[in-house]
Amino acid sequence: MQMGIFVNFLNELLDTSREIICPYFTDPNLQVETKKDETPVTIADRETERALRTKISKKFPDHGIIGEEFGNEREDAEYVWVLDPIDGTKSFISGVPLFGTLIGLLKDGVPILGAIDQPILRQRMTGDGEQTLLNGNPVDIRNTDTLAEATLLSTDPLEPGRTWNQASWMNLTNRVRLYRTWGDCYGYLLLAAGKCDIMIDPIVSKWDFLPVIPIIRGAGGIITDWTGEDPIQGSSIVASSPRIHAEIIQILNQDIPEN
Repeated sequence: MQMGIFVNFLNELLDTSREIICPYFTDPNLQVETKKDETPVTIADRETERALRTKISKKFPDHGIIGEEFGNEREDAEYVWVLDPIDGTKSFISGVPLFGTLIGLLKDGVPILGAIDQPILRQRMTGDGEQTLLNGNPVDIRNTDTLAEATLLSTDPLEPGRTWNQASWMNLTNRVRLYRTWGDCYGYLLLAAGKCDIMIDPIVSKWDFLPVIPIIRGAGGIITDWTGEDPIQGSSIVASSPRIHAEIIQILNQDIPEN
């Protein structure tokens, strides 16, 4: 019963985020600021997070909040909401609809519910670790047997090589069938929907990946950090079809000398 209440409220939050974000996406006068970490932010990011925080505080005043734009509140509460109002702001400000709103719910620090909402394409994906739905319909990871059949996605074509071993990264990209940068949260949506086979982010914050964990697991996928360990404790993400995950981790962690 409690989970049903949370799912309904999650959809209310996502409806609110859509209402705020969509007009800004088509606004030619949208102003873009640069944060201290050199990433862009807009009024759409901030207005959306403010609205979501207000709704959560009114509905569940004892719940905690972790948010990208306005920090954390009651992070040690039993239930904590994780908010990324616009994951993929660089795409958003460029007029590319491969961004989305990420919302997750933690219970005692463990992700139990997550959502990716793409308001322009009107695609909403939710997962609870057992099942993942896209616009209300169940979806599953596709069972790709080999890397030679796989489509690999990342958010940035250069960041994995800069962050980890460039030679190992190139080894992986050379072994897959197709490599594209349809990343940020939309890459995880494509993975869970069976449209690709691997999604990798070498550097992530809590709001980037905690909402994604129940989605990938609910669709039957494997999600770890770069070394194959629990993603909750890490700062990187490797998500994929189960049959190829171990091989991906092995390749990424090969000690290949760089030229």
